[in-house]
Amino acid sequence: MQIERAQDHPLFPASSGGPLTRSAVTDRLRRAVQAARGKCASLTRKRVSPHTFRHTTAMHLLQSGVDITVVALWLGHESPATTHIYVEADLKMKEAALKAIQPLTTKPIRYQPPDRMLRFLQGL
Repeated sequence: MQIERAQDHPLFPASSGGPLTRSAVTDRLRRAVQAARGKCASLTRKRVSPHTFRHTTAMHLLQSGVDITVVALWLGHESPATTHIYVEADLKMKEAALKAIQPLTTKPIRYQPPDRMLRFLQGL
């Protein structure tokens, strides 16, 4: 069942009927995190902000195969190059995960593409 709402009504209305301000969103999130810390102790060591949700959503979209240009538009970035930061973060996370499971007796290996391949990719 899909709920429809009028385009002129905010998704998260303030008591005045208008949209919540940035500070109001941050304040409500802060209160929710404080309440959740009582049930989830690991939250005491984490910083949670509206940007955390923005970043996490972008990462999930990219990991689910959504094209980077679509994610860039959704985030309001002028260029997919700005969104590329999320891809780099994802590669670093994958590399860290691989290091964690490699036996200690092996030397860490990082793929180095040949110069010919780099020239080809840069020419695209």
